This record gives sequence, structure tokens and C-alpha cells, in this order.
Amino acid sequence: MRRFIARNGPAYAFLLPWLLGFFLLALGPILASLYLSFTRYDMVGEPRWVGFGNYVYMFTRDRRFWQAIDVTFHYVALAVPARLIMALAVAMLLDKGLRTIGLYRAIFYLPSLLGSSIAIAILWRQLFDTHGVINQIAARFGLQLSSWITDPNTSLYTLVVLAMWQFGSPMLIFLAGLRSIPRDLYEAAEIDGTPAWRQFTRITLPLLAPVIFFNVVLQTIEAFKTFSSAFIISNGTGAPADSLLFYTVYLFNEAFKFFRMGYASALAWVLLIIIGVFTAVAFLTSKYWVHYENERD
Repeated sequence: MRRFIARNGPAYAFLLPWLLGFFLLALGPILASLYLSFTRYDMVGEPRWVGFGNYVYMFTRDRRFWQAIDVTFHYVALAVPARLIMALAVAMLLDKGLRTIGLYRAIFYLPSLLGSSIAIAILWRQLFDTHGVINQIAARFGLQLSSWITDPNTSLYTLVVLAMWQFGSPMLIFLAGLRSIPRDLYEAAEIDGTPAWRQFTRITLPLLAPVIFFNVVLQTIEAFKTFSSAFIISNGTGAPADSLLFYTVYLFNEAFKFFRMGYASALAWVLLIIIGVFTAVAFLTSKYWVHYENERD
């Protein structure tokens, strides 16, 4: 025991603030929400036990639940690849050795800090409105366009564009990964006359695979949790025609608009399971395409 404390004591001492915060502030609400997910609770009366009633209703009778699943999955499938492609492209440009690279890093990272704010969501709604800047520019070319936000066919894509604009965080991670790739590999490829696209597919992507994997997992989790922009742009309702009914928006309305806290807790646990399944699949499939330098054939 003394040997264990001597060896691991400093580590646990540094972890102590987090451990206290988790057990005293987080674990209790987590367990409470698990209990409430099996009850009917309106935040006024006592919780009434209904067993799996919330989950049965969710999967068999709740049409809006399936609409929220559909909207969220479409958003994740579009926004995550778009953001990562944009981030990798900008990171490769910054990896060319610009003199003011620090300034460019700060400028490109700024949207990631502001993108989830209420002000940016309001600005984005005005930008794509009927008389917004996008339509004003289109009108100069003779195009007559309606509001991108109020059209169910295009409203989701406006949020995908917003996600692309917030590429700063994965861009910095990609840039760090690119800086770790030995330069002599590219020099040898150039001597052999290897074209740039083949250097990208044979050198950059394989050696960047661990960083790509990390960004895919992180950005997928963040995409599933998207809330502020969807809530503000849809006025908290998922309009138009539930085309912006993100899972988190639906969960929020069930909890704090209709005060169905028990049902909202069940929705939260289903979202946790969905994210857990996607993360587990990513880790299980990573062994087929993610390779690390210390691995041996």
C-alpha cells in the first residue's frame, strides 16, 4: 500500500480536484437522471414510476423523436466531414512556413471561439434571411432566392456551412500533426518525381491517420451535441417543418418547455448511448486504418 501511494500519490493529488468535482457535482445528477428516465416527472409533483414506459413511447409512438434523429444524423453526416476537410486544407496551407503563421492561426481559430455564441447564431440567421447579404449578392447576378432559413429544403445546410466556418480547433490539431511528419520523406518523394497528390495519399494521410481519428471522434461527439445555433435559428421550435429539430433542441423543449423531465431524461440517456455506440464503432474500426509509429508489422 505504501509503495502504491508513493508511486501514484502525486498523480492522484493532481487528479483530486477533478475527482471531487465529479463525485460531488456530476455523479449525483447523472444517477438522478437515470432514475428519472424511468418515471413521469413534471418538476412539481413527486416522480411516478413508469418503468420502461418512456422508452417504449419514444421508440413506438413519438414521431418527433424519429424526426429529431433523422435531422441530427443528417447534420452529423454532412457537418463533420465538411469541417474536417476544410480544417485539413487550411492546415496544409499554413504548414508551408508562412512568416506570420501565428497571426493566421489566431484568425482562423477565432470562429471556433465565437461560433457557438448567441450573437453569431442571430447574425447567421440574418445573413441567410430573405433580405440577407447572401440573397443581396445573388440578386446582383439576377438570381431570385427566398429565405434559406425558412425553406425546409435548405435550412439544415445553413448550419452545415456554419459548422464548416468553425474549423479552427481541428485545424490546429491537424497543423500539429503535419509538423510532426518528417520533412525528409517529402524530399525523397520529390527527388523520385512523385507528384503532389501521390505524396498526399501515400505520406500525409497514412502518417496523419492518428490525428484524423482523434478529430473524427471529437468532432462527431460535438456535432451530436449541437444546440445553441439550431435553437436560435429555429426560434427554439425546430422550424421550418421540423427541418431544424435537432435532438438537443427536442430534448430541451421536452424538459424546460413542457416540463416532461422524466421523458427528457430518457432522451438524454438515449443520446448518450448513441454517442457511445458511434465512439465504440470508431475505436473498433480504427485498427484497420489507423497506424502508429511505434507499431510493428
